[in-house]
Amino acid sequence: MILPRLPALMGTALLLCGSAAFAANKAPSALQQERAACAPLPQESRSTCEREAGAAAQAARSGGLSSADAGTYERNALARCDAFQNPQDKAECQARMGSRATVGGSVEGGGLLRELTTTTIKPAP
Repeated sequence: MILPRLPALMGTALLLCGSAAFAANKAPSALQQERAACAPLPQESRSTCEREAGAAAQAARSGGLSSADAGTYERNALARCDAFQNPQDKAECQARMGSRATVGGSVEGGGLLRELTTTTIKPAP
């Protein structure tokens, strides 16, 4: 019974080995790129950056790195607004996390700045 399926099993095994070898060859390249990105940093920051790049590569090899779905990112963004106790401040924070907000800055530059302009018209006295 196993003999007729042997060629198919061998083909599958070869594909799995090939993809594992490809992933193993690709990982050092990504690690080298991340470490190269650390080069312009001051020595203190560079050593931390290189250590984190190595830890990320190790986690990627063991399957520990994965991207969350969009819903997880949205829940995390809105959870940041829980720091506001005032309901109006919290609502404004949640609005800044939405798609109408303008986003500026960069992660490399130290963070993102979200801005949302709300126009309010006062009634005439």
